[in-house]
Amino acid sequence: MLPDMQNLNNALSAAGFGNINVSTAVKMSVLAFSSPPSSGAFVDPRHGPHRFGLLAGTGSPLLANIYPYCAYRGAGGNIDLNYALLKPSSPTSNGPEYTNLFDAMTDAMYSAMEKVGGSNVPIVVSESGWPSDGGFEAMVENTQTYNQNLIDHVGNGTPKRPWALETYIFAMFICRQRHETE
Repeated sequence: MLPDMQNLNNALSAAGFGNINVSTAVKMSVLAFSSPPSSGAFVDPRHGPHRFGLLAGTGSPLLANIYPYCAYRGAGGNIDLNYALLKPSSPTSNGPEYTNLFDAMTDAMYSAMEKVGGSNVPIVVSESGWPSDGGFEAMVENTQTYNQNLIDHVGNGTPKRPWALETYIFAMFICRQRHETE
């Protein structure tokens, strides 16, 4: 992946389009650890220094797909639904206080990046959302709640990075198959 990113960046620069960012998107499954968020670490940290060196050198963000629904569904009842839906709840972590799963997951990614030289690389949440059908707690009401709470929240950032976080809702109605592979 890294050679492809470098080649694309070089080709864009040579063609006079050096202002176009080259990046890559990752899922939460690239993390070996994510709880507590400060323990965030990549499954394979060998790829980090070069990838994040390129991103930092070009001013490009890491694109991260952050789906609290997937973590909630996979936790077997060990995560509170309100925490996953970004509803106000009591802090659940030592260190910075986390009142929602989205922040905890995002900061786990930041922690992993810091461990492999990516401290200066911002995250853009390229995908987030909540399914409206096809799974446990996948219903229109929860989709509406999650999406609105996400929109209301991302302007405040996370405990680790308390400034606006560029975030994209993947789809208003996410199909079941999408989450089977997350």
